[in-house]
Amino acid sequence: MHEEPLVSSDRLSVVSGAGGLPAPEREDLTAGDRPALIGPLDTIVVDVFNVPDLSREMQVDASGRIAMPLVGTVDARGKTAGELASAVEAALRGRYVRNPEVTVNIKSSVSQVVTVDGQVVEPGLYPVTNQMTLMRAIASAKGLAEFARQEDVVILRTVSGRRMAGLYNIASIRRGAYDDPAIYANDVIVVGDSPQRRRFRDVVSLAPLLAAPLIAFLQ
Repeated sequence: MHEEPLVSSDRLSVVSGAGGLPAPEREDLTAGDRPALIGPLDTIVVDVFNVPDLSREMQVDASGRIAMPLVGTVDARGKTAGELASAVEAALRGRYVRNPEVTVNIKSSVSQVVTVDGQVVEPGLYPVTNQMTLMRAIASAKGLAEFARQEDVVILRTVSGRRMAGLYNIASIRRGAYDDPAIYANDVIVVGDSPQRRRFRDVVSLAPLLAAPLIAFLQ
């Protein structure tokens, strides 16, 4: 669907009809259907059904690989848990394990994180799950600070290689004016006054009572 610019300048181009920030592409380190992707130094649990000696918890190495008996070295980087399980099954099938059944779970991830900054109790990096939303990300940071500007919450995201920003209002989300937006790995959330928020000032002055988030391409 073609989106006409609402306001353009040398700083940003705000688009109408966006409804919210679009999901990043897989190339932006996550996919539209929001699977968690395994990355270097993530901790995973591999369970081989009926072969307890092969089941184990392990850390993906810095190059994104794992090593297992009878399996050898497998590239795990950029795979979902299901894709890695299939790769381990294929390796075992040729090494004396009949009809192997493998499950993989991501126990902890250092590569799939969101940055929460600004007027929250505990700014920092937080793990992203496939159910992460803006409200849940802020809750991970122990909530808004006492005098936080909840109408000034910016999400920064790369979509198809282009940097985008979305201006959200926490109070509007809480009262059901629009949906709590999904959060993805590598998103940056800034609560309160920020350089990104100030880029929206001309648009907000024209439309102070926003019924939907503002979405912009950053120049």
